[in-house]
Amino acid sequence: MIALIQRVTQATVVVEGETIGEIGQGLLVLLGVEKDDTPQKAQRLCDKVMGYRVFSDEQGKMNLNVQQAQGSLLVVSQFTLAADTQKGLRPSFSGGAEPQKADELYRYFVEQSRVTGVKTEMGKFAADMTVSLTNDGPVTFWLQV
Repeated sequence: MIALIQRVTQATVVVEGETIGEIGQGLLVLLGVEKDDTPQKAQRLCDKVMGYRVFSDEQGKMNLNVQQAQGSLLVVSQFTLAADTQKGLRPSFSGGAEPQKADELYRYFVEQSRVTGVKTEMGKFAADMTVSLTNDGPVTFWLQV
């Protein structure tokens, strides 16, 4: 399971002209689900995202996690993160989870994020989405379990 996290000052996701998810300060989490992913991996990745210290403390050092910074999450399913790009000029998606499994693990990740008390918004699985963000820093990290 892969999370591309971006520290943002704001982020939104729009489907068919309607804003379905929106946050202020926090993390935009683009989530890729791979074939061998399990609820246990989703939990480990969620714990890592929630604990990852990417927000500045009083001294300007990245020492605070999203909860400590009183931020929010916007979690967007992005199957392209599971692509194999090692050969040729066209990505292979054979490593990605089947849609039903991917949707279940995506929703599980969101549920586990919400359990922490951090406001968590989400995109719409398998929809054509427009994601807008203001990357703060820019700060972007690739997390994988």
